[in-house]
Amino acid sequence: MKKTALFIFVGCMISSLVFGQTIYQWKDEKGNINFTDDITNVPEKYRDQVQERKAPKEPAPPAPAATIKGSDADRRRPPPPEPAERKDTIGRGEDWWRGRAKEWNDKLTDAQKNYDTTHATWKAKEKELADSVFKADYIKRNLRLEIKDLEEKTKEWERKRNEAKNMVEKVIPKEAEEYRADPEWIQVR
Repeated sequence: MKKTALFIFVGCMISSLVFGQTIYQWKDEKGNINFTDDITNVPEKYRDQVQERKAPKEPAPPAPAATIKGSDADRRRPPPPEPAERKDTIGRGEDWWRGRAKEWNDKLTDAQKNYDTTHATWKAKEKELADSVFKADYIKRNLRLEIKDLEEKTKEWERKRNEAKNMVEKVIPKEAEEYRADPEWIQVR
């Protein structure tokens, strides 16, 4: 049994290597099946029982997806699975990382815009106070209160801007590296 399987395997190997050639097959007195591509290699006493086979000139193309007849309708084989989405070491994908980077970039943009506006208003009020030498004291007091409020708001927007900048430039890239996320995932488009 093992010899027969070996000979069949060898025969398949030979036929796969010699496309377009004739293969000769015969069975010897022990019942073993033999193959060759040269008729002169077949012993004289077995030449009358040799079976000739033509090897295909080229490998056959793969068969199309088979249709399986069902009771109600034809069912096709399922398509091959799509490649798995790449993930970081704890299972977060590109969408998660892009969302996180976008969130902090939006916060940075917003904080910078508000900082610039508040700072410009603060400086304008300071100039207005400096120019109000001959104005009433209550106007000067109101301007000082507005300036103090604008100064606090400017410092708060500066703090938010620095926090967002730190997240965008240092924290998120470090986390992406630590969790082996693709560095392109954190780039803002």
